[in-house]
Amino acid sequence: MSKRQLLLLSSSKVHGFEFLEYAAKDINDLLQKNNAKSVLFVPYALRDHEGYLKKVAKPFNHWGYQVEGIHTQDPKHAVKKAEAIFIGGGNTFRLLKALYDLEIIELIRKRILQDGIPYIGASAGTNVATRSIHTTNDMPIVYPPSFEALKLIPFNINPHYLDPEPESKHKGETREERILQYLEEEDSAMVLGLREGATLFVDGDTAILRGIHRARLFQRNKEPQEIEPDSDLSYLLKG
Repeated sequence: MSKRQLLLLSSSKVHGFEFLEYAAKDINDLLQKNNAKSVLFVPYALRDHEGYLKKVAKPFNHWGYQVEGIHTQDPKHAVKKAEAIFIGGGNTFRLLKALYDLEIIELIRKRILQDGIPYIGASAGTNVATRSIHTTNDMPIVYPPSFEALKLIPFNINPHYLDPEPESKHKGETREERILQYLEEEDSAMVLGLREGATLFVDGDTAILRGIHRARLFQRNKEPQEIEPDSDLSYLLKG
């Protein structure tokens, strides 16, 4: 049985809430359960690492946790001693490239899957927790050596999933159409579309949809399925 403990947010910013506020209870429950006093923050999805660290530290400090930026120390040593890891949003390609360049992909996997420290991801941080980043919404502004990600779960997630607006004059492809195009590939993985305010909580071999909005599940050769909050999605962990 996996020791993984994951909280995968569609976004850290949701309309009507302050930064990370909508997920505050889930974040605190996860960290308190593991007696974590500090959180290692990975800011590589944005260019301004220090500014990002200050923004993230504000809510975590308010909740009583110390936040350390991985960019302020030796990255490998920081991961090895981390009590919990939070990877924030931004550009997924930039983030994954940094994780590869710093050679910490396998080290993070070990800390999460074997040592069982909590992992919190938001947006790009959620993308890199999955099997691959094929279903990110971001532009490929840099090129990582692989699209394969941390593989903390055996399927993909599409954060910020948007439904088509019936009255819209936009005639381009919808988010659903793009995901279905990905699923035409034989080696594609299932995709969980997380609307803003939706969160996937994984505890070992159990997965539950949390948050304040539904998700949409895409599987190859099947009709998309609406998933209600509090639904058991443990079967997705079997691949």
